[in-house]
Amino acid sequence: MAPPPTIAFDVNETLSDLSPLDARFEDVGAPASLRATWFASVLRDGNALTIAGTPRPFADVARAVLDDLWTRQGGAMADPRAATEHVMAGFAELPVHPDVVPGVRALAEAGHPLVTLSNGASEVARSLLGRAGVGDLFRTFLSVEDVGVWKPSKRAYNHAATVCEVNPRELVLVAVHPWDVHGARRAGLRAVWLDRGAASYPPVFDRPDITVRALPDLVDALR
Repeated sequence: MAPPPTIAFDVNETLSDLSPLDARFEDVGAPASLRATWFASVLRDGNALTIAGTPRPFADVARAVLDDLWTRQGGAMADPRAATEHVMAGFAELPVHPDVVPGVRALAEAGHPLVTLSNGASEVARSLLGRAGVGDLFRTFLSVEDVGVWKPSKRAYNHAATVCEVNPRELVLVAVHPWDVHGARRAGLRAVWLDRGAASYPPVFDRPDITVRALPDLVDALR
């Protein structure tokens, strides 16, 4: 019998709940709804930089996008730099989604080696899962910063397979983002779409191997 496959988790939005950042946007006089625009723009700019061959760390891109958003607010921001740092500081306090701890524990108990694979810094993932009490269940915390390209570049997923010492087909990516699922499939991994209430899976992307609504459901789905 083949050993349980290694599970690589995306981090931002897949494991971490970004909704508490809404209050930080409101703290600095911006609408809470701007948080979704900001995060989508960070992913856009991060991937544009990767395609251009000049990738930058997630935090650098996130700060640059915030600075731009404050400018677009019409100059109402009293201290844009302080506002940016106030939002960024919120990453150190984010919680995980309610299904993460039971799901991670169930997967670990089923024998799956667990890692993270994030477009953000590895220390952010380590801190997030440590606060949740499950950091010790992960073998390593991988970041695209280690390889110099953002997901969904094939190099990012192949780097994870190399570090984990497995064939790409023995690595399963779990992500809430369809573009991440698509990238993993294109790189030869299996991929799980964690559907946290999306209206539908975009038909322009390769379909996931598995779809679940909560992480604990993944144990049975992988059997």
